[in-house]
Amino acid sequence: MKANELRQKNEAELGKELLDLRKAQFSLRMQLATQQLNNTSQLGKVRKDIARIKTIQREKAAAK
Repeated sequence: MKANELRQKNEAELGKELLDLRKAQFSLRMQLATQQLNNTSQLGKVRKDIARIKTIQREKAAAK
C-alpha cells in the first residue's frame, strides 16, 4: 500500500483500514506461534502498513 493512496482516503476509511490490518497482524502472529506461517515477511509488511496509516493519520490531525 502506497502512502499516496492512503493520503487520498478520509479519516473513517483510514480507521477501517487500520482495524483490518491489526486483525491481519493478529492472525499472522497466531500463525507464527503455531508454526503455520510459511512466509514470515508478511508480518513485516503488515507492520509497515500500520505505521504508514498511523503516520498519515497524525499528519492529517496536525494539519487541522
